[in-house]
Amino acid sequence: MPVTDEAIVKIKEMILGGELAPGARLPKEADLAERLGLSRNSLREAVKALSLIRVLDVRQGDGTYVTSLEPELLLDTLAFVVDFHRDDTVLHFLEVRRILEPEATALAARAMSDAQLTALGELLAALPDDAPLDELLANDLEFHRLIATGSGNPVLVSLLDGISAPTTRARIWRGLTEEGAAARTRAQHREIHAALAHRDAELARALALVHVCGVERWLRDTLGGEGAFNTPGSKDS
Repeated sequence: MPVTDEAIVKIKEMILGGELAPGARLPKEADLAERLGLSRNSLREAVKALSLIRVLDVRQGDGTYVTSLEPELLLDTLAFVVDFHRDDTVLHFLEVRRILEPEATALAARAMSDAQLTALGELLAALPDDAPLDELLANDLEFHRLIATGSGNPVLVSLLDGISAPTTRARIWRGLTEEGAAARTRAQHREIHAALAHRDAELARALALVHVCGVERWLRDTLGGEGAFNTPGSKDS
């Protein structure tokens, strides 16, 4: 095992073992390196790597601390990784969304507060009939974010936030090219909201599955016929 990897493993063991709790400050570099039997350079590289994935927080002039280790913080790096997706991997993200989002919606049917349900309904009602595509998309993203948040599961929220970016381009392109796509989306949103309001978890799950599958089915047909899709103004892959 490379020395830097060994240093990462040892720091991880200190955290998992409770020796370093969330928010705790690491011992001084020289002391920690001696204690772990590592060179200071190896320790420094390990700290740098763990800070990149939000496990450690290096504060200049103050020291190095364990972060809160909250799921939304640790999974934030997922959004960075998925930014490098290619058009032909969007289907993979949609497949993951098809697995996660119906379950998040079913959880939300049981867990959302009345205030959250009211806010979701107000979001849908606030969208004008003649809304431009960018406003429709913003409303769509917020609709799904509110439902994920309503699930009460911060890990699901972070995962769905992370995979939403790669699918945005497909949703824009569908709205531009498929007749009636915007109207169907709005109708499906209203149906999902109604199922949530009635606390019908099974119906909410089924409606969410149909909703996500519509985008996936359209994209499979599009990629099958054209190889790759490109929004106006983008370059061919």
